[in-house]
Amino acid sequence: MVDTHCHLDAGRFDADRDEVLARAFNAGVTGLVIPGVSPDTWEPLLRWPARDVRVQVALGIHPQALPELPPEGDAGHLQQLETLLSAGIACAVGECGLDGPSVERGASLARQVEVLERQLALAVRHDLPVLLHCYKAHDVMLPLLQRLPLPRRGVVLHSYSGGSGLVSAYAQLGCWFSFAGPVTWEKARKPIDALLQVPRGRLLAETDAPDQAPVPHRGGRCEPMHLQAVLEGMARGLGLTVREVASLTGDNARAVFGDIFRVR
Repeated sequence: MVDTHCHLDAGRFDADRDEVLARAFNAGVTGLVIPGVSPDTWEPLLRWPARDVRVQVALGIHPQALPELPPEGDAGHLQQLETLLSAGIACAVGECGLDGPSVERGASLARQVEVLERQLALAVRHDLPVLLHCYKAHDVMLPLLQRLPLPRRGVVLHSYSGGSGLVSAYAQLGCWFSFAGPVTWEKARKPIDALLQVPRGRLLAETDAPDQAPVPHRGGRCEPMHLQAVLEGMARGLGLTVREVASLTGDNARAVFGDIFRVR
């Protein structure tokens, strides 16, 4: 089981981070990816894989971080990102993307697009996949991806929210579709309908911890160990066994991120 997206560096894990990680491994998680979301998180994250190869990291500028970052600093932050990616430690670029509600918080859509385009270009240059956030902005995201060069390793649509109607268009671009806790929520038909449309070879699983906890943990803090519940929800939707979905999404994760998540 590979958790392709969890924020284990979040402050909500400060009190028991080591225990959370141990619970995940004891539950059968064999690898996880922690995406950086802001420049102040990047360098601490880069020290993590040396301590435990099962924990890999990505580096990016999240659109929800932009309201707190002065626009005049964007060029410098992107240059810093380029330098850190050159170290060859990060397994992906991200979390980056577009976020509709952040426009009202002060991050214009034009600025979000510019910062995202620069990060996609870095992913192409460094031959890395991208962990992509898109919330209430698919009408802008899809045309953007259709006109830009995309990284050979692909784009991961983290906690996919685009609905079943956009799956085909994103799949034609070679995107990967990652599903989180909402596939387990009662009456949440949209993620299940989308799940059924995704080519099996493009499916991934994640927890997005500490957010989006799956049933029966909904309402509490999500942990990487809850990946099992996410896989159970995916299995119910697909009519497969949990073992089959774990194997499928694990193989797909290794296709995205390479042999860092090889079965040991």
